[in-house]
Amino acid sequence: MRSRESIIKNTATGMLVFLLALCLLFMLHAWSHGHFQSMDSLKEYIISFGAWGPIILVLIQALQVVLPVLPGWLGCIVGAALFGAAEGFWINYIGISAGSIIAYFLARKFGVSLVQKMVSMERYSKWVAWVNTKKSYTLVLFLAILLPLAPDDFLCYFSGLTSMSSSKFIAIIIAAKPWCILFYSLFFAYLI
Repeated sequence: MRSRESIIKNTATGMLVFLLALCLLFMLHAWSHGHFQSMDSLKEYIISFGAWGPIILVLIQALQVVLPVLPGWLGCIVGAALFGAAEGFWINYIGISAGSIIAYFLARKFGVSLVQKMVSMERYSKWVAWVNTKKSYTLVLFLAILLPLAPDDFLCYFSGLTSMSSSKFIAIIIAAKPWCILFYSLFFAYLI
């Protein structure tokens, strides 16, 4: 007979998988209808949700890390253009950070086979070889999360396969992620 804790854990995992599948369908539907084709199409899509627009952008930013169907900087531009530098920053920071943490835990739960589905075997092998030659993967991850245009979505998955603790990973995301998002938010809020 299964313990109560086991039943709760399995139920929670099942609910999380269901919610992720639902969100995945939401993203695929929006993508297939061309809502992620350009900054203008994404802006119109977010605006169509009215007061729910910020929540939808948080969801899109989280899911674009988990399932990379659009570049994260596009959502950052749209967030800054629609909601201003400050609110756009917080919307993007919350969404991208949540997506990064989800990617880490998905890799922890489902292992190498999931990560290899997200990237080619060649790229995966190259990163494994590269990380194995470095003394401090923590520093490498911190810098990649900090700097714009680094392959940070992949590194969130990859980090879930390493021995890095979840608390260290989350601390890196919280400390390093805001700076490139802040750059995008300020730059594009005043450019647009």
